[in-house]
Amino acid sequence: MFKPLRAGATLPAQDLERAKAFYRDKLGLSPTLEAGFGLLYELAPGTGFGVFPSSGKASGTHTQMAIDVEDVEQAVKDLQSRGVQFEEYDTPMLKTVDGIADLGGTKGAWFKDSEGNLIAIGLPVQVAARSRA
Repeated sequence: MFKPLRAGATLPAQDLERAKAFYRDKLGLSPTLEAGFGLLYELAPGTGFGVFPSSGKASGTHTQMAIDVEDVEQAVKDLQSRGVQFEEYDTPMLKTVDGIADLGGTKGAWFKDSEGNLIAIGLPVQVAARSRA
């Protein structure tokens, strides 16, 4: 029987050292493991993501990883102060103002890492669901 425990993302990097510098300098993250297959980052216990060397290039046209934060507005301000540039969208399905979208009771924002991977930040799913109830 398929019984998932956790999920994690793996992101391609054409330049692993450049990606490592981005995650360190812009997001304040250090890898918990560095090996021949790439970098592993642990966030909350039992969650994290990997960055692996790849000759492929991220399309940057869809969200490849989402990171939960407690306060979207504050997280955007903090990351902007470190030089992270947030995406702006103005479509029938998604509109951002100063990089932040109101998603019907929750908020989200998107940025690209040094390798072109599109990363989302937002409230944890459980918190967002409770705020709409």
